Amino acid sequence: MHHPAPRHPRLDPLADRYAARTHGMKTSEIRALFSVVSRPEVVSLAGGMPAVTALPLDAVGSMIGELVSGMGAQTLQYGSGQGDPRLRERICDVMALEGITDASPSEVVVTVGSQQGLDLVTRVFCDPGDVVLAEGPSYVGALGVFQAAEARVEHVPMDDDGLIPEALEQALIECRAAGDRVKFLYTVPNYHNPAGVTLSEPRRQAVMEIAERYDLLVIEDNPYGLLGFDREPMRALRARDDRRVIYLGSFSKTFSPGLRVGWVLAPLAVREKLVLATEAQVLCPPSLTQYAVARYLDTQPWREQIKHFVELYRERRDATLESLQALMPAGTTWTKPDGGFYVWLKLPHGLDAKLMQPRAVNAHVAYVPGIGFYADGSGREHMRLSYCYPEPDQIREGVRRLARVVEAELDLHSTFDGVDTGSFRAVSGSQPGIVGPANSDRFEDRP
Repeated sequence: MHHPAPRHPRLDPLADRYAARTHGMKTSEIRALFSVVSRPEVVSLAGGMPAVTALPLDAVGSMIGELVSGMGAQTLQYGSGQGDPRLRERICDVMALEGITDASPSEVVVTVGSQQGLDLVTRVFCDPGDVVLAEGPSYVGALGVFQAAEARVEHVPMDDDGLIPEALEQALIECRAAGDRVKFLYTVPNYHNPAGVTLSEPRRQAVMEIAERYDLLVIEDNPYGLLGFDREPMRALRARDDRRVIYLGSFSKTFSPGLRVGWVLAPLAVREKLVLATEAQVLCPPSLTQYAVARYLDTQPWREQIKHFVELYRERRDATLESLQALMPAGTTWTKPDGGFYVWLKLPHGLDAKLMQPRAVNAHVAYVPGIGFYADGSGREHMRLSYCYPEPDQIREGVRRLARVVEAELDLHSTFDGVDTGSFRAVSGSQPGIVGPANSDRFEDRP
């Protein structure tokens, strides 16, 4: 018997079959921008893309060609789930620059970028409903991983010196009182993405003491640690505690993000579980890219190349800070990074970076709204500016366009503020600040 087709066919006939964990998935604020920022007239201060054209591309290209022609039998074949032993040795040399001198290649698992490393660690430790403590704001890719694992994120406030230890302890006390299972603290201690701040030396000590006291596992995510502008690399948290800290590293910012090579340094028992998880996921990390990184570290002056990147990014950071200082209207504040890729900007009171975004794109400048870096909807007054990719002159032009948009938005607000529009002001004026009302003046750099 023929059934007539329903008049409103469901947009997705499989909608009622998806796993529960897909329900909260949403597009990253950054990916949503990519179609816009690829237009040549738009100055993008949005994506954190490294300046790969500053690499010696001829040398890198012929090196990769030689790997295939000379070692194709290995480089084009399956490898081990844990990763190439030669590369794992070189990874230990790289970590030694940050004071991790006791790492053994057997404790290293090579991953497809540190993003896969974070996903594996989260799969191994988190059940649905578990709590992950993370800085507020936090790396957007980490929030996606925790959400996919159905873990709950509790944000811990930061200021100009990074994560606030007292706030970490407070969060642990509150979670205990509520009966939550806190699985770990996720932290980016160096040149934070998105906040641009670095965890100070005294605070590193304090955080590790709290971890000891509360038996807290720490996931230290460190893609930017070698990209400091004015100092030697800071001593890693992992250098202070080899049992309580699992370390995530990456070659994306110091060599190439396109090769997707990262790693996890973990105690042997954890390493064993990570290898099982990676075998279930991808069998083994790609052989060719691992050989390419190992050969690069063996044959190219990679430390000089990092110095070259650092000079380049320092110049772009300076262009960003000078332009912001010269052009942004009063009431705008921002962090002053001494390494890495990002400035975290706070708009004058009442402005909303997410609502302002279409007008900025119309003015041919792009940024990432702060709301993408929180699991709880905070961050509306904030935005992340990346200075790693555009040339200094483009950065200055981008900041000029952005300042004009902010000024126009302020004018709009002052016009409406005189009128009792009720709901309009309720929506735009009452958004939570970066760290909640008690700390809303953190991160301030100007009156």
